[in-house]
Amino acid sequence: MGESFGVYRYGADQAMMPLITSANVACGFHAGDPGVMRDTVALAKAHGVRVGAHVGLPDRPGFGRRYIETSPREVYELSLYQLGALDAFLRAEGMKLSHVKLHGALYMMTSEEAALADAFAEAVRAFDASLRVYALPGSHTAGSASRMGLDVVREYFADRPYPAGRVKMFGWTHDEIGSPPEIASRVAGMLADPRYAEIGTICVHSDTAGAPAIMRALRELLDRTFAEGGTAGTAPQTAEDRHSARDE
Repeated sequence: MGESFGVYRYGADQAMMPLITSANVACGFHAGDPGVMRDTVALAKAHGVRVGAHVGLPDRPGFGRRYIETSPREVYELSLYQLGALDAFLRAEGMKLSHVKLHGALYMMTSEEAALADAFAEAVRAFDASLRVYALPGSHTAGSASRMGLDVVREYFADRPYPAGRVKMFGWTHDEIGSPPEIASRVAGMLADPRYAEIGTICVHSDTAGAPAIMRALRELLDRTFAEGGTAGTAPQTAEDRHSARDE
């Protein structure tokens, strides 16, 4: 959330916030600005939603989704900078930062490159070692964060296709992800699959067409599933712990 900036409005934040339990909020690099960050934190507070820092590359024109050559030192510094920026607005509202999740290309870069993942995890640990790190299962990000003693929450992307069992983050089509009922059915299959027992958060992206409808379908599914006793794996707290976080 919080991916508007200046006069530009982006994402269905008002419609989504009542449906989720944690939000990944842009910190001013790939999107967002001080005013939007302040308003998004206040909106989250009004709905009792946890706030995490959505740390991205400094790439507004590409919305943080372009791969840009970045050194481990730069990853450390841009992560620390953005964590501090969002935390200031949370402190002003009497709130605490809950977690951190990388955005877009940076998310995939650290997933695939150990040195970048280490730099990111080091920045989180230096800032606040109690923060949760949202990451892909089996990624370098998850491995680095775990090795450094951070609490890792492994995530599943509801609105991204998984050809051959691997998430397709970019270049997908709406036909590949399907309708809200089809997405909910796919998530239900994931919940019943022991291979996904470690999943702790389910993500819906703010810029996916029909994101509120997707989120409502998932919320109904997850509330019903866990009211009936849940599935294999660690029992989450709510419909989003398997969090229904939304991002990017």
